[in-house]
Amino acid sequence: MVEQLLDKVDDDYYIPDANLLITEDDTPVDNFASAKQQRLLVSSLYSSLESQPFLVEANVGIYHTDGEPAIVPDVFISFDVQTPEDWWKKQNRCYMMWKFGKSPEVVMEIVSNREGEELTKKLQIYERMKANYYLVYDPNQELGAEILTIYKLVGRHYAKTEETWLEDINLGVTFWQGEFEGRRDTWLRWCHQDGTVVATGDERAEREKLEKEAAKRLAESEKLEKEDAQKRAQLLAQKLRELGIDPDSI
Repeated sequence: MVEQLLDKVDDDYYIPDANLLITEDDTPVDNFASAKQQRLLVSSLYSSLESQPFLVEANVGIYHTDGEPAIVPDVFISFDVQTPEDWWKKQNRCYMMWKFGKSPEVVMEIVSNREGEELTKKLQIYERMKANYYLVYDPNQELGAEILTIYKLVGRHYAKTEETWLEDINLGVTFWQGEFEGRRDTWLRWCHQDGTVVATGDERAEREKLEKEAAKRLAESEKLEKEDAQKRAQLLAQKLRELGIDPDSI
């Protein structure tokens, strides 16, 4: 796991004072659709990825450069890190890159209007942060014809890619039509390489329930078939005895 830099530094290493940083401002900024989409992207990973430590969060600030304000992606993923034990301490309340020792692998913006500077200022910041992937999801096509734009870091700069499989993190993205939290719509989902979506906790529970029910039906069917076979064998033995034939001698 990446060492958190505040834990082991020498006297000459400069660390920004977390007490001077704004780690939350209590400003509501999301709409219903964006908030629900964020929950889907966050909850599915926490429900299904269990093999390694990671953080996936929505609307949590990332401090990337001393002296500059935090940038707050709608969603980000950072692997090989975990939430600090005492997350109420000022220096642990948001993602400070000098604390975690790395940038997130994925940052995502969900476009709601034309005011967010997703393709200009934010793109430049994420590029400078060296996030491996920057995804711009524009469901209402506010910024142009593309609903989903994916940038991959190539060297020092972002390059657009049509590839929806994010090889560096072994995850992909796909559009999925279905119901989440009572709302049927088209959603952006994480997916496996074969295209199947990364399941939410509810989906996993439902799948396990169906698998148990199927196994129960199979067991009941096998039991009935066995009982039916035994009944047929008993009837046959009875008919053989009526004919004077000992069924055990056959």
